[in-house]
Amino acid sequence: MTKFKEWFIQEIERGRAPRLPRPVYLLNASLLFLLILVLFGGMFAATDYNFQWESVWEYRQKFIDGFFTTVYISVAALILSLLIGLFFAYGQNSRVILLRFFSRFYIEIIRGTPLLVQILIFFYVFATNLGIDNRYVAGVLILALFSGAYVTEIIRAAIDSIDTGQFEAAKSLGFTPFQSYRYIIFPQAFKRMLPPLTGQFASIIKDSSLLSIIAVRELTMNAQEVNAFTYSTLESYIPLAIGYLILTYPISHVSRYLERRIQG
Repeated sequence: MTKFKEWFIQEIERGRAPRLPRPVYLLNASLLFLLILVLFGGMFAATDYNFQWESVWEYRQKFIDGFFTTVYISVAALILSLLIGLFFAYGQNSRVILLRFFSRFYIEIIRGTPLLVQILIFFYVFATNLGIDNRYVAGVLILALFSGAYVTEIIRAAIDSIDTGQFEAAKSLGFTPFQSYRYIIFPQAFKRMLPPLTGQFASIIKDSSLLSIIAVRELTMNAQEVNAFTYSTLESYIPLAIGYLILTYPISHVSRYLERRIQG
């Protein structure tokens, strides 16, 4: 016990979250799961709600279809948001003043307004006038534009965190600005931006639920339809919550793993 205490203190002093031994971790996780199970079980029992799972089970395919639609939309939006983030991260430091101002304007507008409002404006105003009739394509574009503003700041912050001596060293070696970023700056910044990028991917998955307001048949939209068909509210939304948890928990786990790898 003394050795474990000393090791625990050393990990804290090093600025790292200590990793518990597997038996200790499993024991505490089991106790926490049991506590939550008892708590939620008692709460649901106190509501005296009569669950009708058989009515929702008939529409299980809608949950499956919505689950995979959410995955496709989120992955496509993530890839596009990375491209948008790279462009505007470059634009913020561009020598072209108009591009630099436009980049800041884009970031402040997107981050300063609710996603719900952006979905309505982009879909019913911009998408309509641009002739984008496919709701799924429009949904991916909207999510990518929204997430791109946050990805831009993640990339910018990662690059700004690199010591200025790295830039000077690249310049002294005769590297062009492109070569400096390609071979020296970006590889170091990439390690630092990975954890927040994985967290941003989890946010995209959850934010995709708002696309139901423009009739994109993702997981939330399909759960709402099942609720409308069966009048079984909790039976429809509990699988919805579990579905998002299945998608986001592994990403959170990967994010913590990457943070530990980077720290040490």
